[in-house]
Amino acid sequence: MTSTLLRVGTWNLDGRWDSRVESAMERVGADVWLLTEVPDEAVPPGYRASWSVAPQVAGRHWAAVLVRDSVRTVARWDGDLHPASAAMVVGGLVFCSSVLPWRSCGREAPWQGGTTAEKTAAVTRRLADSLPRGATVWGGDWNHALHGPERAGSLEGREHLREAVEKLDLRVVTAECPHRVAGLSTIDHVAVPAGTSVRTVRRVEMKASRRHLTDHDAYVVDLRAGGSRRRRTTA
Repeated sequence: MTSTLLRVGTWNLDGRWDSRVESAMERVGADVWLLTEVPDEAVPPGYRASWSVAPQVAGRHWAAVLVRDSVRTVARWDGDLHPASAAMVVGGLVFCSSVLPWRSCGREAPWQGGTTAEKTAAVTRRLADSLPRGATVWGGDWNHALHGPERAGSLEGREHLREAVEKLDLRVVTAECPHRVAGLSTIDHVAVPAGTSVRTVRRVEMKASRRHLTDHDAYVVDLRAGGSRRRRTTA
């Protein structure tokens, strides 16, 4: 794949869409968005979207991938995905956005299993068996921190997630980013192929009039596919 500089953002929209949310996304200027809890109308001008196939809940899709029209070589990805994930092909990479199980998600579709760990294992194993190894950018609301206390998911589920990341030959560049809540690590993530050059990783407080627009911050990664590794992390 030709070396390409891309800005990738992940954000949980919490089912919200208005001019303030659209303006916040415009300020970030991502080439690819890995969104979760996404309403139908949440496609800013100049982007195309791919949606998760699970039935909507409360008027929102579980996940979506948005790609800027100016980005070349974009196609649908027809591999086997979990229903709460979405994917698109950009150049030689598959960009996948996922919602993973959390403690109170229940046992109904699209989840399988009794415990949070069992549900997480079912999703991550399916994705790890389907997505291309070393050629995937995977993100979204994983509902698991990768460091420190675990409030949304489970410690066993965290290990299943790490196993999937290793199998796909990825590194989670957001792993050390902070959560909005002091003392916690983010549960919204972006993982890139292990050899990808990463210029910056940052948390972005998505606000209007000093008020948070959703209950999640965004996380933004500037990467250059095919280059050497470089990383600078800022809160």
